[in-house]
Amino acid sequence: MNKIDKATALETNAADWQQNYDKMIGQDKVIKNRSGIEVQPLYWPQVDADGSYDEKLGFPGADPMTRGIYPTMHRGRTWSQRQLIGLGRPADFNERIKSILKSGASALSIIPCNSVYRGIDCDEVEPEILGTCGTILNTVEDMDISLKDIPIGELSIGLNDPNPFLMLAQMLIVAENRGIPWTKITGTSNQSDYISHFVANHMFYRLSLPGARRVQMDTITYLAEHVPNWNALSIVGQHMQQAGATPAQAMGLTLSTAIQYAHDCQARGMDPDKFLERFTFFFDISISFFEEVAKFRAGRRIWNNLVTERFGVTNPRAKRFKFHGQTSGLDLTRQQPLNNIARVTAQAMAGILGGLQSMHTDGYDEVLSTPSEDSAKIAISTQNILKHEAHLCDVVDPLGGSYYVESLTDAMEEEILKVIAQIDDQGGMYKAVESGFVQEMIGASALEYQDQIDNGEQIIVGVNAYQEEEDASARPVLKRPPQSHMEAQIERLKEVKAARDPAVLAKGLQDLRNAAQSEDVNVFEAELNAVRAGATQGEIIAVLREELGFGQPLVVA
Repeated sequence: MNKIDKATALETNAADWQQNYDKMIGQDKVIKNRSGIEVQPLYWPQVDADGSYDEKLGFPGADPMTRGIYPTMHRGRTWSQRQLIGLGRPADFNERIKSILKSGASALSIIPCNSVYRGIDCDEVEPEILGTCGTILNTVEDMDISLKDIPIGELSIGLNDPNPFLMLAQMLIVAENRGIPWTKITGTSNQSDYISHFVANHMFYRLSLPGARRVQMDTITYLAEHVPNWNALSIVGQHMQQAGATPAQAMGLTLSTAIQYAHDCQARGMDPDKFLERFTFFFDISISFFEEVAKFRAGRRIWNNLVTERFGVTNPRAKRFKFHGQTSGLDLTRQQPLNNIARVTAQAMAGILGGLQSMHTDGYDEVLSTPSEDSAKIAISTQNILKHEAHLCDVVDPLGGSYYVESLTDAMEEEILKVIAQIDDQGGMYKAVESGFVQEMIGASALEYQDQIDNGEQIIVGVNAYQEEEDASARPVLKRPPQSHMEAQIERLKEVKAARDPAVLAKGLQDLRNAAQSEDVNVFEAELNAVRAGATQGEIIAVLREELGFGQPLVVA
């Protein structure tokens, strides 16, 4: 193709993008900066000297999607603002989430108590440790109280709900009891990636590796048919990066995990052009600003090319690299905690300019405890300030075309592809984590970064530089929930258990056991029936652990 043909092709593609943009944006508004200069929604080179623009960047919403998965991106619709909230009793959470929604959050996220993550009910642990890191959700009644007066058929909901996904089962039964069709339930199972838990988040790892694989695939299959607007799978790069993986490694390992899940779905007879529409991703956003922006742009391009080449995907919706970003708690410091507001702001800007679809911004005191209500509101306001006052949404891919950003995006792509190739050589992600290969990779990177902090090569303000004398006792700490509340919650659980029909409960749990023993019965459907029968999350997980094996992650020294 000669230079004239290339220029003509570029003009044609630009016109196509403009047409799609106009169609999606509707009545566009004129945006001007403080100097009165009109800001266009997108910028691209007027001269395409080497013909590489379309191949490497293209236009938003079109292959290879480097610049964004939608034509309008944040100028047309901004990201969902999610605050990860978990607190005390279900009633405490309900009160807090209503306050957070009034402060500007546009979606709902629920974090359960650590006892729930460990797969046990609140009457099996000491009251002192309950409700400090999340909400106690043992029964469908607990979920109903948590969501009292919340329009769950209208809000997108994120559930930090690891395998076997009992929070989702409880919420679906709540919707059923309220007469809300499951087709109206939207959101994501944020902690559905059992591979990331096996590698880097052992508290979430409840079932054996093959058992978790079985339940996850049963759940994806069931939801595709009965809850079609729910994202059953969120592949979590956050855990890998929080455990010590570099940004490039975290992206490469996450994409390799997605490849594994795609192959597993294909093995179930599912169509990539359909099931990949419901694949979502969850990433850490570190304070390495430009590196994070390049990570997301490179990941989007790689995923687009990968699903096209490996899985033959032609459906544009199935190529979309939809991801949630959470500002990295790993970067926050206990020393001088108010500095964390600046850190979270920089991280949030990287995520926005990297093109995320939803975001959680950490509270500045999150490194000390579950965030206080005031810090959570500051975190939400940070997003609103960046959106409205800093005007970060005016331009689609505003860093596109930067010599540095484009060069770094190419370099990140190369490093990410190297990681994917290493995992491919191991036989795929499942085998790579089963052998400990991935854990060793992450451990080596974590040690290297810690050495950089220890020797001062990496400056951490307030930790190894710019230190100040401070009274540690003056740092903000969230008070523990009143013990009377926790004791009352335990008593309420006992009352709920006592009110159940023993025969109905026994049948529900036995049917669940039978499902786990048979490859021909869907385990998640049996879980739903057990929840209907009144089974608690601890009782259900106990049965599945007996039948499918207890989660024992591989720890590599």
